[in-house]
Amino acid sequence: MKVTDHLRNANGKTLFTIEILPPLKGENIRNLFDNLDPLMEFKPPFIDVTYHREEYIYRKKENGLLEKQSTRKRPGTVGICAAIQNHYKVDTVPHIICGGFSKEETENALIDLQFLGIDNLLLLQGDAIKTEAKFIPEPDGHRYASDLIAQVGQMNKGCYLDEELQNTSPTDFCIGVAGYPEKHFSAPNLKADLRYLKLKVDMGAQYVVTQMFFDNQRYFEFVEECKKAGIHVPIIPGIKPITTKGQLNILPKVFHIDIPEELSDAVEKCKDNHAVKEVGIEWCIKQSKELIKHNVPTIHFYSMGKSDPIYRIAKELF
Repeated sequence: MKVTDHLRNANGKTLFTIEILPPLKGENIRNLFDNLDPLMEFKPPFIDVTYHREEYIYRKKENGLLEKQSTRKRPGTVGICAAIQNHYKVDTVPHIICGGFSKEETENALIDLQFLGIDNLLLLQGDAIKTEAKFIPEPDGHRYASDLIAQVGQMNKGCYLDEELQNTSPTDFCIGVAGYPEKHFSAPNLKADLRYLKLKVDMGAQYVVTQMFFDNQRYFEFVEECKKAGIHVPIIPGIKPITTKGQLNILPKVFHIDIPEELSDAVEKCKDNHAVKEVGIEWCIKQSKELIKHNVPTIHFYSMGKSDPIYRIAKELF
């Protein structure tokens, strides 16, 4: 079932949904299921599965030449989505990114997803790899999420890269995209960022999932600005509990977000990360209750591979 159908069928009730990371190479999928099992109590209608590009380093060989070696890889998002749908009978939303894929590789991944009965996609540009100062697309790959939307839109019409194909079957993917209440770091200002988001919606995006935020007012203002810009699709708030003191520095740096002074002050006073997790859970519960009062379509939790904090928060809400 499509994300938009789940939201429509909820009849105004706020749903519980989550985003997970695929396990690292070498890890057993049982670890993933062990984290997801407790959260099934809250009946998530869909689960997002991120995609992470393979990372490389170059090691110098004895002959002086450089050898490219893979240092970090998470197993394929397509396979993880299929495993989750088969195991839990819950819809999955694979993240499809520009980085690391040619257009043909993207098409092949989409064909696999269609065969598996996966109806939803979250289309993203993706991050630059650590050795690049800025995002660089693959040869014959896409540069922007809007390019991905265009390709999926063509496939939804039955148009594939090989124009000579006959009697093709159209796909029927529901397209989601990312939104940034504190603006995307590469946009000069929020107004410009909203123009790009409006373009994606006009091209066929059917819902928006926000970057994480810790100040609900940022989300409420973002929704209002989206309406003014002519964006009228569901806007799903994405939130995450802080669980370690180090995240005060890591999250703003990686995700280009602000952490409210009240929250950062409370975290700084904590003696250890156990106390930090308690503060983060309490803040996230408070955030969630306010969002539910405002009838958000679903609260989308970024689990980062940790289910215990999310379980405790959801137990208070759903």
